[in-house]
Amino acid sequence: MKSISRKKFITTAALATVGIPFGLSALGKSIPDPLDLNDRGIKNNSSTEKIKVSIFSKHLHWLNYTDMATLAAEIGFDGVDLTVRPDGHVLPENVAADLPKAVAAVEKAGLKVYSIVTNISKPDEKYTVDILKAASALGIKYYRTAWFNYNKAITIPANLQVITKQLASLAALNKQYHIHGAYQNHSGDLFGASVWDLWLALKDLDPASIGCQYDIRHATTEGADTWATSIQPLVPHIKTTNIKDFYWDKKGDRWQVKSVPLGEGMVDFKKYFAALKQYGIDGPLSLHCEYELGGAQDGAKKLTISKQEFTTAVKKDLITLRGWLKENDL
Repeated sequence: MKSISRKKFITTAALATVGIPFGLSALGKSIPDPLDLNDRGIKNNSSTEKIKVSIFSKHLHWLNYTDMATLAAEIGFDGVDLTVRPDGHVLPENVAADLPKAVAAVEKAGLKVYSIVTNISKPDEKYTVDILKAASALGIKYYRTAWFNYNKAITIPANLQVITKQLASLAALNKQYHIHGAYQNHSGDLFGASVWDLWLALKDLDPASIGCQYDIRHATTEGADTWATSIQPLVPHIKTTNIKDFYWDKKGDRWQVKSVPLGEGMVDFKKYFAALKQYGIDGPLSLHCEYELGGAQDGAKKLTISKQEFTTAVKKDLITLRGWLKENDL
């Protein structure tokens, strides 16, 4: 019997527990060992569509629609990932009137709104239908949902049943409006942090209507050595992604996440972009700049740094990102 590494054994066992034979994709197709993406030949993505890069508009809350769009274009983005939520660029209660204005400003600058970021969690919430109806009418194909908290009064399996029904109801509404809703995997004690719980809730739902906005930073936070395995079953449901970087920093007796510019942290972007290429993940990408940026990292309406300082920092991130995309023909 051939000897195998402990990591390889754990990977094989993890895939087997969810009914996926090692070396098979969620669709039953052979794939390279995800642990060896850096070392093995990666098949060319058959898609000719290149990834479109947007800036997360939270970082531009200090600008109006026109100035936001103008600056995003000057920096070199393809689009704006627009906040349509409380304290966002577009307030939910004003979505019918203001979303068309924001989209018009972005398009006048030569960019597009490929996606929006919302606080939508249920179809029957106030403004859910208003937001989806307005977005769909403007040709926006993707939105990000709210995050879900676990109800600690019930078990995790019981939570999964509730959340699966919740996502299924959203999927049905999304289908009606021809839009895709995506849940961001976010580290911490939220639903979806482990990714496996997100897959369990999504696996029987229509990937065309509901899925995951994959976040490699949060996936790395939760499992620096395991994300390359855990991403695999989610692939059919990943239509959009976002990107940022971090490392663990110790202050006193506590370790905490420190956000940093792209390439300065611990995210293995070489392996990540090889995985995107391998799996054919080429949907819209949103750049998040969550390191110290004069308050822009938190959606401030007024910055403590100059516009030039902001622009220089974000442009550096975008140049770094464009380089990785070019290296992988994405």
